[in-house]
Amino acid sequence: MSATDAAPVPRKARLEDVAGALQDGLRDFRASAPYGLTFGFVFAVGGWLLVALLWYLRLPYLAYPLAMGFALVAPFAVVGVYAVSDLLERKQPVSWSAIFAAIRGAAKRDIRWMAVVTGFALVLWMDIAAFLFFAYSGVNGLDADFLNTLLTTPEGWLFLVLGNASGAIIAMAVFSISVISFPLLYDRDVDFVTAMVTSVRVVSASPMVLAAWCAFIAVAMGLSFLSGFVGLIVVMPVIGHATWHLYRRLVPEAGPDALRPA
Repeated sequence: MSATDAAPVPRKARLEDVAGALQDGLRDFRASAPYGLTFGFVFAVGGWLLVALLWYLRLPYLAYPLAMGFALVAPFAVVGVYAVSDLLERKQPVSWSAIFAAIRGAAKRDIRWMAVVTGFALVLWMDIAAFLFFAYSGVNGLDADFLNTLLTTPEGWLFLVLGNASGAIIAMAVFSISVISFPLLYDRDVDFVTAMVTSVRVVSASPMVLAAWCAFIAVAMGLSFLSGFVGLIVVMPVIGHATWHLYRRLVPEAGPDALRPA
């Protein structure tokens, strides 16, 4: 049987599903706040370290695209949050040992290959961002008039439009193949192609609803970056919990032990 044939057929999403998943995500976050805040703090520290590395390498012009591209790898980064929601749903005690055991189990399946796919997308986006920057600024780079030129000239506006449009296209493509695939790969013993096909089917079945969910994530992440990554401490775990519950609502026969190795 091909990966496409084996992919489960998702149910059509409604706005009520997104709202309900978000409510369930907030509930899980409150029920396991120490774990969620710990994961969130790790995400924030990771953002600070990446920006510091760019400044050290004298690549500050990549700080903004890196911050926006951080969302591309977020579904993989919150696998630990899926584990917390899974334990709560199965009414099992939540502990670090149980969380890491679940992560180790998921790492043995194709979730690592899915991480490679999203990581490649991030590298591609950074390359495009660097190309657009040098095409716009040439050898001048970040000179004293860069910000003024960027915001007050037609060339600067065109650069902003092209840059953000390119990022949005890549982000939507990655969102389509990953919104459901990561929790599916955590929950079931399926290959990553099947997971991506299922995720695309979810988006194709309800494009407007999933576009609204994507827009919500983008706004939440954007506000987190404006806060100096501090907002990630809460935003990332809540979105992770909500994504798990959205998957559980949209993919049929996804019981706690469905297709999961003993």
